[in-house]
Amino acid sequence: MEYLGLTLDKFQEDAINAIEEGNSVVVSAPTGSGKTLIANYLIDLKIKEKKKVIYTAPIKALSNQKYKEFSKLYGEANVGLMTGDVVENPDAPIVIVTTEIYRNMAIAKDERIDKVFAVVFDEVHYINDIERGHIWEESVIFSPEKVRFLCLSATIPNAQEFSDWIMKIKGHNVTTITHHKRIVPLTHKFYDIELGIADLQEIHDVANIPDYHHAVRGKRQKRQRPQFPDHTKLIKELGNELPALFFCFSRDRCEKKAKELAETGMFTSSIEISNFVRNKLQEAPDEICRLKTTKILRETLSRHIGFHHAGLLPVLKEIVEELFAKGLIKVLYATETFAVGINMPARTVCFDSLKKYDGISLRYLNTKEYFQMAGRAGRRGIDTHGLVVTQIVRNEFDYEKIKKVTSKDIEPIKSQFKLSINTVLNMLKLHTEEEINIILKQSFLAYQMEIKKRKLDMKTRFENKINQLEKLDYIVNRQLTDKGIFASKIYSDEILTTEIFGTDRVDKLDEEGILIILAVLSYEPREKDRFFKPRKNAKTREVRHIVDDIPLTRKDNRFRYVYEATSLVGPCQNDGSFFDILDLTNISEGNLIRFFNQITDRIQQIQRASMNPHLTQKITHIHDRIRVFLEAVNRI
Repeated sequence: MEYLGLTLDKFQEDAINAIEEGNSVVVSAPTGSGKTLIANYLIDLKIKEKKKVIYTAPIKALSNQKYKEFSKLYGEANVGLMTGDVVENPDAPIVIVTTEIYRNMAIAKDERIDKVFAVVFDEVHYINDIERGHIWEESVIFSPEKVRFLCLSATIPNAQEFSDWIMKIKGHNVTTITHHKRIVPLTHKFYDIELGIADLQEIHDVANIPDYHHAVRGKRQKRQRPQFPDHTKLIKELGNELPALFFCFSRDRCEKKAKELAETGMFTSSIEISNFVRNKLQEAPDEICRLKTTKILRETLSRHIGFHHAGLLPVLKEIVEELFAKGLIKVLYATETFAVGINMPARTVCFDSLKKYDGISLRYLNTKEYFQMAGRAGRRGIDTHGLVVTQIVRNEFDYEKIKKVTSKDIEPIKSQFKLSINTVLNMLKLHTEEEINIILKQSFLAYQMEIKKRKLDMKTRFENKINQLEKLDYIVNRQLTDKGIFASKIYSDEILTTEIFGTDRVDKLDEEGILIILAVLSYEPREKDRFFKPRKNAKTREVRHIVDDIPLTRKDNRFRYVYEATSLVGPCQNDGSFFDILDLTNISEGNLIRFFNQITDRIQQIQRASMNPHLTQKITHIHDRIRVFLEAVNRI
């Protein structure tokens, strides 16, 4: 079978046949094997049938990329986008959304859901994510019965179990398609400071020599700090195995390594790249061109070297992605978000390390994380093989752990189900007691526990949540109060947001005070963040006083940062420029955009939840102010 000019593999044909039979489909296949073609076929089919399709993505960057891709394929009029802070053409036949947005629509029984026939869950193995995995479960549980799913995943050993769960709770046929063979096979190698590129066994064989774990080139080290190999020598040894995608789990290291490689003079300058970058930045504000990051990027890109991470402005990320897609970048240093969904493979993938800090501790990658990134090696139709090279840190060398991570993707998906405040409130608001009892037994967690013959008392957890909410006056006699109704439309920090914005306390706040509180709730503290001019004035003290009068907010650690967060929104409040913030903090431009987009998302939630016309007027004005403030930099 041929589709879009390509001869399909058997697993793609099998998935398409199942779709045509009206089944839901779970596809488990290696990264880069062509799962997206199945989604394209589903969309083509449903558009012809005049049926609505929602495409969900785990991160906003992938949603934006799919929006551009689908707009070219199907025409802008047929494609919409909803990512929390951005809403474009939401009534289109194809709508790309973040998974959180779809879950929120499904759980609230949004009327737009009634028109949906099929939902594509891209990267559905995110159900494994400790923080966000429950979003995928709830998306399935609360979807209307008529909806069919196309679940696309990197290889998961328990794909059939996942399909069986969907079939049990939704009552329709679910076909499981598993595919293990890559069109472009991967070769997994490792880079040792003395052996160079070698097999893991070769490194293991010499790891028992005296001082292997503590020496570099024979010199004894007094301090056992990690001894990283020279990445520039690794790139040189790769020779014809370029282009390479080099994963680093630090934005700073991405930039630093790109500069170091550029300084070696390994690659000649490119006038073509310099002209491309100049043309792309021609209409950008002068301030963007003067940014330190922009200057570094222009310097490295001219030598076919780039870096990509969430801290970059959208226009800079776009430049890097387009140059990489054109084949003009020989080495790209990137954080792991570059591996999620965005179809930009290279001949070689390198790992700076197999350890990353996950917000809690420094740990080894799991097999799914490793193979998600490693799978970007090998370009279909261009390369006969893909090469994966992991740098070995000698004094941290652990043969068994490294072998376990890099040998095979063996991580099954596990439920991360939890009952959020929003979930409990919406269940009470929109479902009968009988329906609630059924829903509580429908989680993937309940299904997995049942298979293991273990008891799971989700009903007790549900009742405990209700008891807590009754004490806070969100529920009375199993009916939602005004506060409960407000909180049912808030999807993060439900209680804190409601206690401030869903009560008459908000009447004490003017626009500046509202913006300050939204800033505090949206700011995500990082250890390296610095603030040069925290704003301590009458307004921040007034906000602090209001917050301290509310027991729940008084105990929230984020309000320790009220002065710092206020400084970030100061230029916006005072009709300044986005670039003025860069004089107030060392936070990267990309993170600052994310910060304001988070504020926008919270504003939109409050707008939908509030019946207070005075609040609506104030918060709409703030929303408009932020939109204008970000116009110069916040491009899709």
